[in-house]
Amino acid sequence: MAGRSKKAQISVYLEPDIMDMLAHYAAQRDQSISLIAQAAIASFLSPDSAERQEAALARRLGQIDRRLARLERDLGISTEAFATFIRFWLATTPALPEPAAQAARAKLSERYAAYTSALGRRLAKGPQLRQEIVEDVGSEEGRSSRS
Repeated sequence: MAGRSKKAQISVYLEPDIMDMLAHYAAQRDQSISLIAQAAIASFLSPDSAERQEAALARRLGQIDRRLARLERDLGISTEAFATFIRFWLATTPALPEPAAQAARAKLSERYAAYTSALGRRLAKGPQLRQEIVEDVGSEEGRSSRS
C-alpha cells in the first residue's frame, strides 16, 4: 500500500432528493457515491470553477436570447397577419342593413363559442401559422423555380 495517501472521512447531511440523485448518478456510471462526491467537491473548489460556471451561464443566456428573438419574430408575424386580415375584412365586408345586423348580433354568442372551440382544437393539434407560412412560401418558390 505504499504510495497511497490516507483519505480523511467526513459526514455530510444531504436532502433526500439530492442523495437519490447522487446514488442514481453513481449507479449509472458504476462508481461509488464517495468517488462521485469527491469529484463534485473537487470541481466545485477548483480555481477554474467560476470560469466554467460563467461559460455555462453565458451559453444559457445565449439560448434564452435566441428564443426571445424567435418569440419577437413570431409576435411580429402574428400582429402583421392579424392587421392584414382586419384591413382586408374591413375593406371587403359591406355593412349589414339593420334587420340583418340585429340577427347577426343575436347569433354572436353562438358563433364566438364555435370560433373559440375551433381555435382551441387548432392550438392543441394543428400546425402553427409560422410553419405554414414557411411551407407555403417554400412550395411557392419551388413551383416558380421549376416553371
